[in-house]
Amino acid sequence: MRTRIAPLAVACAAALLGSVGAVVAQSSEPIQPIVPPQQVNLGLVELGKKLYFDPRLSKSGFISCNSCHNLSMGGTDNIATSIGDKWQRGPINAPTVLNSSLNVAQFWDGRAADLKAQAGGPIANPGEMAFSHTLALGMLESIPAYVREFRQVFNKPKIDIEQVTAAIAEFEKTLVTPNSRFDQWLLGKKDAMTADEQAGYQLFKTSGCVACHNGPAVGGNSFQKMGIVQPYKATSPAEGRSAVTGKEIDRFSFKVPTLRNVELTYPYFHDGAVDTLPQAVDVMGRLQLGKTFTKEENARIVAFLKTLTGDQPSFMLPVLPPSGDTTPRPNPFK
Repeated sequence: MRTRIAPLAVACAAALLGSVGAVVAQSSEPIQPIVPPQQVNLGLVELGKKLYFDPRLSKSGFISCNSCHNLSMGGTDNIATSIGDKWQRGPINAPTVLNSSLNVAQFWDGRAADLKAQAGGPIANPGEMAFSHTLALGMLESIPAYVREFRQVFNKPKIDIEQVTAAIAEFEKTLVTPNSRFDQWLLGKKDAMTADEQAGYQLFKTSGCVACHNGPAVGGNSFQKMGIVQPYKATSPAEGRSAVTGKEIDRFSFKVPTLRNVELTYPYFHDGAVDTLPQAVDVMGRLQLGKTFTKEENARIVAFLKTLTGDQPSFMLPVLPPSGDTTPRPNPFK
């Protein structure tokens, strides 16, 4: 007796085999597709979004998290070092907030273990938002709409800095950029990349770039010395990881930046001294790998890097709770 297999079962089996094949194919690659967060607290995300865009968390009332990590500019500010309170120039380039939840730690020197630990730093940094946690909490507690929302989300009578940083971190967890053309290629869509882009990826692998730039974020998961083969002449006084560990061996070691959306996150390196991707590829080849790429090789690697731009965060900008305080604050940009 011959058993007839339903067409739907055949289709399901074919889809399953196809997906298994794709998983096997990507498991052999040093880079994996970005996966959106599987679980988030939506109430916490909405509160964190408001806080992320609220300039009232700064002393001047003009600077928000989005000022230096602009979500319409690849999660950064596209200047060498960020501008803080009273036009102060920071000592280091603002890393992108996009896909930052995939990092091994936060900040270039890794001094914050996670997004929650990072979120409170800029608020109290005198060179950035220049407020204090106490004053920031006082501001939030003076706004009835914030008081209600914090109570709804946390079910606690008072607002504290742990709640503030937890909310901002939960929002930042959602700032991932899946569905890049490279991810589509990894998942089996072989026409998602051109021949030159695929050749650039092969060069990226065979040249040794993937030793540091690997994983879903194409970086962000290790600390490496800047200038292994040749010294790098930095324009920033930042010491790197040694400022955290106190170890001389860690001097000038920085967190390897993610290369996701890298065409959007110029200028490059911890000091923001390099403006273009071809320059960055040339410098990294010579200083980190001891390799001078030809013009054609450089162009192919750059073409590959541009396939790492994924879907940018898309959401409605929050309507910030109105403040009852109408006292004007001094403009720090005058």
